[in-house]
Amino acid sequence: MKVSKLNGKSVITSDACNLGEVDGAHADIGEWRITHLGVELTKDSAEELGFKKPLLGSVTVCLPVSAVKQVGDVVTLNQSLSELKSIKECTSE
Repeated sequence: MKVSKLNGKSVITSDACNLGEVDGAHADIGEWRITHLGVELTKDSAEELGFKKPLLGSVTVCLPVSAVKQVGDVVTLNQSLSELKSIKECTSE
């Protein structure tokens, strides 16, 4: 599957919470593999995870691909929202 086909897909946690939408991917160039998906959080998810939503725009986190259970019409995770509490905001690196 092309990575670009993931963009815009909803990301759903194992406890059926709409985390947000896929917004890109991050690769380890040395290993030539995708390591993380950028996920633009919903307002509710951002608040639940302890992020302060900016006045304009949204919070994008780096979701490790190990958290992905299945990809179909949506991206389903193998972790609940509470299990994602330590997830980090993506940086421009």
